[in-house]
Order: sequence, then structure tokens, then C-alpha cells
Amino acid sequence: MPKPLSLNFDPIARADDLWTKRWGAVPPMAAITSIMRAHQILLGRVDAVVKPYGLTFARYEALVLLTFSRTGELSLSKIGERLMVHPTSVTNTVDRLERAGLVSRRPNPLDGRGILASITPQGRQVVEAATRDLMAMEFGLDEYDPEQCRQIFDILRPLRVAAGDFTDPDPEGPEA
Repeated sequence: MPKPLSLNFDPIARADDLWTKRWGAVPPMAAITSIMRAHQILLGRVDAVVKPYGLTFARYEALVLLTFSRTGELSLSKIGERLMVHPTSVTNTVDRLERAGLVSRRPNPLDGRGILASITPQGRQVVEAATRDLMAMEFGLDEYDPEQCRQIFDILRPLRVAAGDFTDPDPEGPEA
């Protein structure tokens, strides 16, 4: 995990003040900078927990997704779609999981060119252990209570809808 900055001022608030003096108030600048910094912090925390299992958060997410499937396997294209990542990233992730013995590949019998990734028994053990550890550290969000976590989710939801991640059947809240 990266060393704390330990500054005696908030650099994002300082940048916001300087920005306002030079170009006028633009609250989205401070918001995006805060989101990007939060991403760095959270990814560092979560990756530190899954690293002993030979995982990154991206690889962990792929394993979890496979455990959620009825058969423990999905096509690489479906993995990319569900994780919202580029096909090259899926291939790289599955390659690394396969080398670690956590996933195996086989041809997709429903698609002559497609490949299925299947979670192995070892992969199931690793994902269960890593999940216990991530839940114990509240996925790095232990500074927030459950209601605040729900609020963060709700605040970011319109951004994801606008980006086309999914069609929101209920603009007032999450799917039932």
C-alpha cells in the first residue's frame, strides 16, 4: 500500500481554491479529482488484501463472476460485458488466472470460435478466502457506515446510466 501523504492541508481543496481564483468556481473539477484519488486509495487497499492470494482486484472480480454463474463458467465475451472491460483485458486476466490454476479454458460448444473460462476447485477456495478478508476490511470503505455506502452507490448511479452501462428501469432507485 502506498505511503500516506501526511500533508497538513487538503491538496484537492487547495487546487479548487486556486482554480476558482484563476478560472472561476467549477465544482466538478474538485469532485472528479476526489473520485480519482479515492479510486487510487481504494484500489491500493483492496489489492493489498488480495495480493497474498496471487490476485489483483480485477482478477478477483473475474473469479467472483464465475462463482455467480450457474455452471461456474462463462464465455470470455460475457465476462468482458459483465465486468465492463475491453476484450484484451479479459484475455489477460483469464491468462493469469489460468497460469495460477484458478481457472481453466475450454472451447465453447455453442460458439465455434468462443472460449469458456471455468473456475477450478482451487479458484473457488481462493475466492472464498479472499472474500472473507475483503469483507472483514469492508472493501476498504470502513470509514463509511452502510447508509453512506448506499448513498455513494446512489450518487454514482446516474453517471453509470448516462455512460450506457445499463438502462435504468427505475430512475428513482436501484433495480429490485
